[in-house]
Amino acid sequence: MRLFSVAIACLLYCSISFAQVAKAPLKKEGDGPYTQLILRGVMMINGTGAPPTGPMDIVIENNRIVQIAGVGSGIPVNDGSRPKLKAGGKELLLEGHYVMPGFIDMHGHIGGTGQGANAEYVFKLWMAHGITTIRDPSCGNGLDWVLEEKRLSAENKITAPRIYAYTAFGQGSKQSIVTGEQAIAWVRENAQKGADGIKFFGASPVVMDAALRENKKLGLRSCCHHAQMDVARWNVLNSARAGLTSMEHWYGLPEALFTNKTVQDFPLNYNYSNEQDRFAEAGRLWKQAASPYSEHWNKVMNELLSLDFTLDPTFNIYDANRDLMRARRAEWHETYTLPSLWKFYEPSKISHGSYWHSWGTEQEVSWKENYRLWMTFVNEYKNRGGRVTTGSDNGFIYQTYGFGYIRELELLREAGFHPLEVIRSATLFGAQALGMEKDLGSIEVGKLADIVVVDVNPLENLQLLYGTGAIRLTADNKIIRAGGVKYTIKDGIVYDSKKLLNDVKLMVDEEKKKTGWQLRQPGVE
Repeated sequence: MRLFSVAIACLLYCSISFAQVAKAPLKKEGDGPYTQLILRGVMMINGTGAPPTGPMDIVIENNRIVQIAGVGSGIPVNDGSRPKLKAGGKELLLEGHYVMPGFIDMHGHIGGTGQGANAEYVFKLWMAHGITTIRDPSCGNGLDWVLEEKRLSAENKITAPRIYAYTAFGQGSKQSIVTGEQAIAWVRENAQKGADGIKFFGASPVVMDAALRENKKLGLRSCCHHAQMDVARWNVLNSARAGLTSMEHWYGLPEALFTNKTVQDFPLNYNYSNEQDRFAEAGRLWKQAASPYSEHWNKVMNELLSLDFTLDPTFNIYDANRDLMRARRAEWHETYTLPSLWKFYEPSKISHGSYWHSWGTEQEVSWKENYRLWMTFVNEYKNRGGRVTTGSDNGFIYQTYGFGYIRELELLREAGFHPLEVIRSATLFGAQALGMEKDLGSIEVGKLADIVVVDVNPLENLQLLYGTGAIRLTADNKIIRAGGVKYTIKDGIVYDSKKLLNDVKLMVDEEKKKTGWQLRQPGVE
């Protein structure tokens, strides 16, 4: 297979080698599905932005929510009026627990050979953090591979979120795609193969326009990381006008906001292939854009809003850029990060996202300001009715699968989102962006039974959703860990999230034992 120029840009960014990681093992895990499942006495955060309410009994039959019944409001519950358990049914007594819709990761790569992360490791970390649906942007293991895992997940023959496959534009092409006709032909073939959409990285305007319009005509969705090699001639506005449904990260958006230039202010000795150059200079980009709430800033935002365009910022994946030590020392690395993945994160001129050639105060200060301006745009976009989703892009830059997703929720909160708005971005807005809001994204009668159960109130502290939980001090001065997802329910099957995390721990322990590996900070003997 000969990769064309756009695919090469994809390779440079995402380390996609089209080498396949090990598939998830075929085994039945979790309990159910049941003919009837009742979640008793829960506090419900339904994902629409509505405040918590409860206690509620949620009745599930054949993987659909069929009843949501209020069973109290500060007065004793009348057991006689509660939904009845049918023969063969199952009930979970969850008084004091909070439930939310299953989380949706809109930017979830299924492992990678460079990272040494196989599908079971990734899937269980996702499921342990309540992620019941993912969009795989670029299908780095190959479309056929991803579609097979998608089928097995849908049949619940593997422990995995439901999967939406967005093929990297041009993947599998035997020749360079340089004309609109070639682009249209590839898009049609991609749809025929069963892909759910396309991930773009950029191409010539002729190719991008033709591909996006044809993809939209076929009823498929799309996302784009507007790589710097093409963004000067095709930015986010161009893509949105042609039919792109969501943008990844933020590349292409500051460029649409330029008022006194047409290209980024690159140093004259800049080299895009040198990742320290690329990402250090990216941290200066938002300051070159129109200032917040200015005429041009408002004009760009309003046009994107009018196009019903989705922002998928993936704040977490660049979090290390503004505080490398914090990201590098995250407490879950020791227990849940594979030795091969930890090695991948370390400074390297080979591994993507490991660009710590000489990273320090100056770069981090620039990135902190970058975040302030970026977050201002994203928060205001949400305030004006725009759709903002949650994506992780984990497996790079010290962000480990699942844990990085919860960090994304924290960063949306930092951007100015109310915790209820954060949960809505993680659930309903993701379902809308996938075109699946009839089935997913909120706890409502008629929808699929994808539900996250925690034994604490996550709105009070989103860190309670990390697999490692959050630190609390008891009245008698004892340090404890509170939270962590208790159950992840997907397709009406109840998974013990703590068990899934322990399975991951055992995988990591086995690799440590096999290799004699010990976690050491980079450069420390």
